[in-house]
Amino acid sequence: MSIEAVRAYLAHWDRDKDIIENLVSTATVVEAAAALGVIPARIAKSISLKNGEAKAMLIVAAGDMKLDNRKYKECFGFKARMLSPDEALHMTGHAVGGVCPFALPDTVEVYLDVSLKRFETIFPACGSSNSEIELTPDELNEYSQNKAWIDVCKPIEYRQ
Repeated sequence: MSIEAVRAYLAHWDRDKDIIENLVSTATVVEAAAALGVIPARIAKSISLKNGEAKAMLIVAAGDMKLDNRKYKECFGFKARMLSPDEALHMTGHAVGGVCPFALPDTVEVYLDVSLKRFETIFPACGSSNSEIELTPDELNEYSQNKAWIDVCKPIEYRQ
């Protein structure tokens, strides 16, 4: 079970006991924000992408942001391609709704979007569709083994 792998992983920093498990789904930004009583922007969502043909990468961004394809291509040199739910599970070890930047295979690179730095704390998932942990951006940087802070997202525009 993915949350158990994350729990063991976070034990290296003595943070395994800080995982929050909810009785309701927190698989989406809106669900997680409602369950935690915070604004959606403070949910650190993991965007699962292909990194070439055979590898995966995660970009973790604030919940009120989405990938900006132009910025992404400028940063990485290739077009963004999302993983399918099956690919996400196979390549990251986490199912969609619980994908997180912890307890990943060594082949998966993690990048943190600068949109997260606006907050004192954010809430990334912990391997299941009802779990998360409250971390500072610096803690997330350390625990996720972040490759780099990048700027590849833009605000989500909501239509009235």
